[in-house]
Parts: sequence; C-alpha cells; structure tokens
Amino acid sequence: MNSTVEELDDNRVKVSVDVAEEELEGAIDAAFRKIAKEVRLPGFRPGKVPRKVLEARFGADFARGEALRDAIPEFYVQAVREHEVDVIAPPEFEVTAGEEAGPVSFDAVVETRPLITITGYDALTVEIPSPLVGDDEVSDQLDTLRGQFGELASVDRSAIEGDHVTIDIAGTHDGEDVPGLTADDYVYEVGSGAVVAEIDEHLTGTKVGDIIEFDAEHPDPDTEGALSFRILVKDVQEKVLPDLDDAFAVQASEFETVDELRNDIIERLSEGKRQQALAMASDGTATELAALVDLEPPAALIDSEVQQRLQDLVMRLRQQGIDIEQYFEMTGQSPEQLQQSLREPAAKAVLVDLALRHIVVGEELEATDDDIDAEFENLATQLGSDVEAVRDQFETVGTMFELRADIAKRKAMEWLTDRVTLMDEDGNTIDRSLLEAPEVDTDEGDDEIDEASAVESGQDVAIGDDDAVDDGAAASTNPEDTDTEEDTP
Repeated sequence: MNSTVEELDDNRVKVSVDVAEEELEGAIDAAFRKIAKEVRLPGFRPGKVPRKVLEARFGADFARGEALRDAIPEFYVQAVREHEVDVIAPPEFEVTAGEEAGPVSFDAVVETRPLITITGYDALTVEIPSPLVGDDEVSDQLDTLRGQFGELASVDRSAIEGDHVTIDIAGTHDGEDVPGLTADDYVYEVGSGAVVAEIDEHLTGTKVGDIIEFDAEHPDPDTEGALSFRILVKDVQEKVLPDLDDAFAVQASEFETVDELRNDIIERLSEGKRQQALAMASDGTATELAALVDLEPPAALIDSEVQQRLQDLVMRLRQQGIDIEQYFEMTGQSPEQLQQSLREPAAKAVLVDLALRHIVVGEELEATDDDIDAEFENLATQLGSDVEAVRDQFETVGTMFELRADIAKRKAMEWLTDRVTLMDEDGNTIDRSLLEAPEVDTDEGDDEIDEASAVESGQDVAIGDDDAVDDGAAASTNPEDTDTEEDTP
C-alpha cells in the first residue's frame, strides 16, 4: 500500500491510497467467507460453501464490492496512522480506480484538527481567592463552635438578631387559624427567617409583654390573600458563649489547649482555601487561555467532547450504582437537555486543547521517551498489567500519536501555570508557594516520601494539572478506553 496526503482548504486533507491487487486478496477471501454464511446451496451446510464453488456460481468478482467496503476503511486507517493525520471527523471516500478489477486507488477527504496561533499566553493574569486565613475567619469558626455549647439566659432589654424569644403566635388566613402557625411558648431565633420574612422585622426591638400584629405575604403563591399574625413576647434570651479557654478546648475537641484547637482550625481552613484557590486557578487559567483563541471551535470536536463527557458521567454514575435513566429522573433533565448543557463547557475544552497544542509547538515541548516509559508504568499499575503488555496494546491499536500529544499538552499546561500571575480580589499578587501542599512529616525523618502518600497529599501536582488534562485532552491514554475518529469511516 502506498499513500500520500494533500492539504486542502478549511482544515481538510485528501488522503490518497493505492492498494496492490494481491493486498486486496485477503479482504476478498474474507468477503467470500461472509457470503458463504448467507447463501444456501444444495449439498452444503451454511457457511461451508467453498470459495471456488461460489466463484463458479456467482463469478470471480462477486465478492469484490463487499471486500472494498470492508477493506477501504482499514487501508485508510493505516494511511492516517502512517502520516499521523490528526483527523476529527469521518472521511468521505471516493474509489478512483480498481472498483471492478486490478489495483485499487481511492481518496479520502477528511476534516483535521485546526492549527492555531495565539499570543499573550505567557502573560496571563487570573484572579483567585486569597489562600491566606484571616484572624476574623478563625474567630468566626471558634464562635460557631462556642455557639454549639452556649446557654440561653433571659435579658431585660429589647430583642436583637440572634436572641431567642419565647412567644405565643397566632397566624390566620381569612379569619381562620393556619395549621403550623399557631402555638404557645414557641421559642424563635430572631433573624432566622424560619416562619415568614416579616416576623424578624417586627420582633426586632420588642420587649417582654409586647404584642405585635402584622400582615405578611402567604408563602404559597397560589393562595390569595395575606396572612395575619398576632404575637405576644413572653421572654427574651441571649446565648451566653463559654469562655475561650483550655477547659472549653477539652470540652469541645480532642485538644488539650485552646492554642492547639486554634492551630487545628487554621490548618483546616488553610487546606480548604488552598484547594479552592487551586481549583479556581485551574479553571481561571483555562478560561483565560480559551479567550485567546479567535476561532469558532469545530462542531466535530465539540460533538466528540460532549460524547466523552457523557461517557465519563455514565461511568461515574455506575460506580455509585446509578444508571443514566435514574439520573434523568433525579435531575428532571431529558437526554437532549443534558447534551445541550454540556456543549458550552465542551466548546471551552476544545479551545483550551487547541491553545495547548500551539504552546507545545511554540515552546518546543515534546513527550520524551522517558515520559512515555513513565506513562506506561503508571498505566500498567492502574490496570494491574505488565508494562510491555500496555506498550504493545498502544502500538497495536495505533494510539502512540495521541499518547505523545496528551503528554505534551500536560507539559504545556505545566509550563503555562508556572507563568500565570495569580491575583487576589484586592489586586495583590499571590505567592505561588502558598498553593503548594504542606510537607508530610515522617516519624523517622526519612528523606524519601512514600510515593502513594505524596500523590494523596497533592505533592508534585502543578496548579491545574488535573483540570487541564480534563479540559484539554483529545484522546484517552488508556488503550482500552480509546475510540478514535480514525476507526470510524
């Protein structure tokens, strides 16, 4: 087989393939075997009619059309892989010679991934929340914890937000009591909005013995007329918080001192804010990068990305014991609505993918042999397989080209995130070291950190790596999950 590739307009190429007659012989023989299963001839069992008998009965060229239909897509895929054509849609075939006899020639016109040029990617600025924990945030956490152990005490003053008032409440509609809105000695927290919005406004500033009457909108929009309330205030209590001391720390936590409790809160808040900042840095970087691409993303790529996201969703649901039909029932979505909701993020992912590929070329990044070996080792560990078996599977399926592209794109995202300027809401530059995972302490002080612990703690993970791979990946690096466009004529 000989093949050439000619570039056309609109991101299309023409793949021209010449196939010698003897190369087609295997496909013709396979076509005769297929026909033998379908025809019924006296004296032969189904599927057991010899080829010579079929040729004598129907002619030597009887199976040629069937053979061409099966073989041309296979020869096309070989040519695409040989020339590493990055196709994104099914091809249009045209047999130019040999349809009846002799060597076969055909053309395949196919859409390819566009190559773009962008500028400014090395000077992106992304706004994220500050990962620093403020004193007020720590105080709020401590006060919330103290509130769980607080006690109510009556006060001789007007009610304010946060107080608990004991009331007799009567709610009526058209002169009749409303079930659930009439009670005696009901304890209500001012500001909670637990009954109707107007109750907090009218209770604020009241004292013991006050009687308030007011109307409020009915919470049911289908019910006409307002609700009428009459409330007698019988007691006003404030929550008295325990002292913030070591005794409270022992009562409320596993720590012996309030300093240990405060440090634990700071650590937990810091980790939560760090994770939030990382996620927003990743998403913000992808958004800013996509905005640099002045191109309408190809529909074929969007469709492919939507299908990949649907497959990922189905797989995640299965892991939770939920099928897709149950998901539609729980969310109230239709399949069409779900697909439509995925198109916008899919389009963004396509633009990020195209931009990362440009950075790969512009910054001369590539997947080295060591990178490939490391990827195979990781995949073999995940699949519980042998490294060479995984490598052989990639080479057999013909997805080495996609694997190298994926690794190079990850390198591009790492290159990019190292150069993105991160700013907080006030316009202050954020020190990137604040987003690094804390070091893991070991009892013996070993220099080496267990690999599994490092992965779990987030070490060696650059900002946005996981999301970047999700947003930018065009092909799976798992050969068992690979379903490339080339395989579908």
